[in-house]
Amino acid sequence: MSKVFNVLFLCTGNSARSIIAEATLNRLGQGRFKAYSAGSQPKGEVHPGALRLLERLDLDTSQFRSKSWSEFAEPSAPQFDFIFTVCDNAASETCPVWPGHPITAHWGIPDPAAVEGSELEIDAAFRQAHLLLSNRISLLTALSVDALDEASLRSRLNDIGKTEDIAK
Repeated sequence: MSKVFNVLFLCTGNSARSIIAEATLNRLGQGRFKAYSAGSQPKGEVHPGALRLLERLDLDTSQFRSKSWSEFAEPSAPQFDFIFTVCDNAASETCPVWPGHPITAHWGIPDPAAVEGSELEIDAAFRQAHLLLSNRISLLTALSVDALDEASLRSRLNDIGKTEDIAK
């Protein structure tokens, strides 16, 4: 059996982007990746727009909750292979020291939770965030992670973070 890569998606509030990324990688990773999410200052609840999106994608939303990254800095937490920041604030914050020194990259995208307007406008922002994350996650899952040296892998992951949605 091949190695399962543990991935942590970080955002400030852990209520939208990081939750969507966790759900998306767990679906697209097909057992090669196990995703988690957390925030530096968790909101305490998942944004309703994120829940609506995940439900429309036929994902069970009962498992998702807004949580602190300190949960994953505990000795009993999974050891991560990769950590991705998906919002600008988390990229500039001082992160905990992660056991095993995982490879990190910044995959920032606009915050759909910051969008104000009708439910349709908010849902459109969440769909756009999902498209961006799905594109990047698809590129991640297509990589031959085992075959790349650390420097090449780090470079590829940083490049993925700079890709735009191909559906625009």
